[in-house]
Amino acid sequence: MKAWKFEDNINTDLITPGRYNMTTDETQLGKIAFIEYRPEFSKNVKKGDYIIAGKNFGCGSSREHAPVALKAAGVSAVIAKSFARIFFRNCINVGLPIFICNQTELIDDGDIIQTNINENIIVNETKKISIPILSPPEFIQKIMLSGGLIEFLRRDSYV
Repeated sequence: MKAWKFEDNINTDLITPGRYNMTTDETQLGKIAFIEYRPEFSKNVKKGDYIIAGKNFGCGSSREHAPVALKAAGVSAVIAKSFARIFFRNCINVGLPIFICNQTELIDDGDIIQTNINENIIVNETKKISIPILSPPEFIQKIMLSGGLIEFLRRDSYV
């Protein structure tokens, strides 16, 4: 799917500006993802697209609106050189897959990419190259693949 490229230090207010966070409705949040920073994003992102970023993606506030908005917009995963810790954990909690990649500069905006979790690589189909990624531990992957922490706990009868 398509890569949406972002630079370093993308904060949660760029993803979901504070004044739009009056709702927890996922559909509405998906419509406002990057509304002021990249207004074309929520109109053009397709289910399965990826966000590719530099360092410190998701810095800023601790609210879960940002990863919920990205997931609701159709983003299949966020791949970055590093993440703000609370954003990283919020992604796990809401079931938005995240991966660390130290070579995001090998992916450009609009490239067609796929992740292969079994081999821990991103395949950049546009450039015909494979790029290594660091997958979260298996336990964390199970939480994300379950749709988030609540669904994971429901499925495994912890609650």
